[in-house]
Amino acid sequence: MRTFRGGLTIGLAVAVLVAAAAITYERYDTKTLKRTMRRGEVLCGVNKGLPGFSNPDDKGNWTGFDVDFCRAVASAIFDDPSKAKFVPLDASERFKELQNRKVDILSRNSTWSMSREVNYDLYFPAVAYYDGQGFMLPRARKIDSALDLNGSKVCVQADTTTALNLADYFRTNNMTYTEMKFGKPDDVVKAYDSGQCDTLTSDASQLYALRLKLSKPNDHMILADIISKEPLAPVVRQRDDDWMMIVKWTLYAMINAEELGVTSKNIDEALKSKKPEVMRLVGTEGSYGEDLGLTKDWAVRIIKHVGNYGEVYDRNVGADSKLKIPRGMNQLWNAGGVQYAPPIR
Repeated sequence: MRTFRGGLTIGLAVAVLVAAAAITYERYDTKTLKRTMRRGEVLCGVNKGLPGFSNPDDKGNWTGFDVDFCRAVASAIFDDPSKAKFVPLDASERFKELQNRKVDILSRNSTWSMSREVNYDLYFPAVAYYDGQGFMLPRARKIDSALDLNGSKVCVQADTTTALNLADYFRTNNMTYTEMKFGKPDDVVKAYDSGQCDTLTSDASQLYALRLKLSKPNDHMILADIISKEPLAPVVRQRDDDWMMIVKWTLYAMINAEELGVTSKNIDEALKSKKPEVMRLVGTEGSYGEDLGLTKDWAVRIIKHVGNYGEVYDRNVGADSKLKIPRGMNQLWNAGGVQYAPPIR
């Protein structure tokens, strides 16, 4: 038997390669779609309670922007939004639980960053919500700029990028602050509402949601200053391309639908359209659904059951919601924002 330099035989080398392949296979899950279809439901990791994004009522009925995205994925696969099952996860456990296959997808106001993709072997398919970190404080402080927050006591959630951004901002601007960390959003809100700190920092979207939980919401303001880029995206495991493609194109279908004027109310009329872009979206032309491992009407299912991107935004966090967050950067690219989807063609 041939022996390589250092005494490694061909047989041993093969065994090493096989073992390495087994480790890689174990590390990367590549069968999420098959397992999901066999199970008959999509397991979705969500925030434990963030109004506008993922929030259960007293009967356990979930609503929110992130929740609706999970329902869109379930609709694309099963033609049934109720096939999305929600698993509430803390910020500190969300990525590990996705790695451990407790959920199929995270749709949990999670910021896309390089370290999260590299260190956790995860993939952020596309940006669902462009956000940025901001500050909330009592109106009585009479502050209208984040540059006037020197000496503040700031409440922040632990195990998030928020605390890192906070430190960077104050250091960059030569300001001092006292940091008060808490593990859960509800604890952050309670501490701020009770006066333990005079400033609360988080993603701007989350600040709008958390303000609703305060004893006197109207006594508090959210500054216009945004100190970071927070691209919030769904998250899946790496090297699971079939599943990643479905998650990514579910979002893109919703964005394209809004751009084309296709809604949950006119989807039946859209099926009769002779416009090439609409025909490709609804599946009357091409085999784009089949290419994803789904059906021709995969996007129709999403739009009919859940709606296009604008519909989901408005009813959960926008004009038709209690939060009333302006579209801002989440407006379509041709309407002053940056939301943009590759074409289906």
